Amino acid sequence: MILSIESSCDDSAIAITEIATKKLLFHKKISQELEHSVYGGVVPELAARLHAEALPRILEECEPYFKDLKAVAVTSSPGLAVTLIEGVTMAKAIAVALEIPLIGVNHLIGHIYSLFIEKDVAFPLTVLLVSGGHTQVMEVKSLHEIKTVAKSMDDSFGESFDKVAKMMDLGYPGGPLIQELAKDGDRKRYNFTIPLLHSPKLAFSYSGLKNAVRLAVEESDVEDYKDIAASFEHIATAHLTQKLKKYFKEVPPQAFAIVGGASANLYLRGQIEELLKPYKAKLLLSELQYCSDNAAMIGRVAVEMYEKRMFSSLESLEITPKSNI
Repeated sequence: MILSIESSCDDSAIAITEIATKKLLFHKKISQELEHSVYGGVVPELAARLHAEALPRILEECEPYFKDLKAVAVTSSPGLAVTLIEGVTMAKAIAVALEIPLIGVNHLIGHIYSLFIEKDVAFPLTVLLVSGGHTQVMEVKSLHEIKTVAKSMDDSFGESFDKVAKMMDLGYPGGPLIQELAKDGDRKRYNFTIPLLHSPKLAFSYSGLKNAVRLAVEESDVEDYKDIAASFEHIATAHLTQKLKKYFKEVPPQAFAIVGGASANLYLRGQIEELLKPYKAKLLLSELQYCSDNAAMIGRVAVEMYEKRMFSSLESLEITPKSNI
């Protein structure tokens, strides 16, 4: 079995995955959403302190599995430096105490493998990763062959939802709150401009849209917020589909996946399904419980890495907060 740890942002999670069957034997996550909601976003130092309290509590529940562990895996990049170090420090201590190998996992690759928890991998795939920290399109052929073909120039898709929610004093995280508010709103009332609409760039940008929403919020009353939320969600998603449509003209999709915390957005899922219909492309989605950060996806990557003997030494495994794929 492999024990995996996730602490890249504000979720403390540990999982146990059986190597031979890929079966998830244990998974527990403690969310910090309540503690950060009063600030409208994640406070790194608070998150680190909460990880230091939560991770040891979860680890105690894993003790019955210790005798069967063959490796310990941990998210080492990317993420918040002060929270990554909590997980990496614990993983190193476990590796030393149990005399087992150490595996450092890229969090973004973890999101790709969230599609395959308790399943065999199914590559090649075109993948849209949408989260609080990243918006990018990747061509994935294998664990070692991942090519990023488009990414955000500034704010991410998920981050823009968090910031718009903060403008409206809705709380944190913003994605589910905006989605709920937008359900009864008029998506056409606010004619926000689709970012980079006439640009030939295959890239994403949410800073301009975020500013347009801020001006609308300042000029509106609370009863208008549902229409602002609906119009924002519509345009933020249209930006993604417009750029994907452009890319698909060059590289028609055969199998397409949406991963990351913001992939739970139902409007986004519906719009992508419509976009894929002319291509008869298969759409892959993670189970909703595995869309946001979790240790199960880290464990699933670690199984592949274990089989390929992709281990790190205590000295070589360092956190890299800004790394990409």
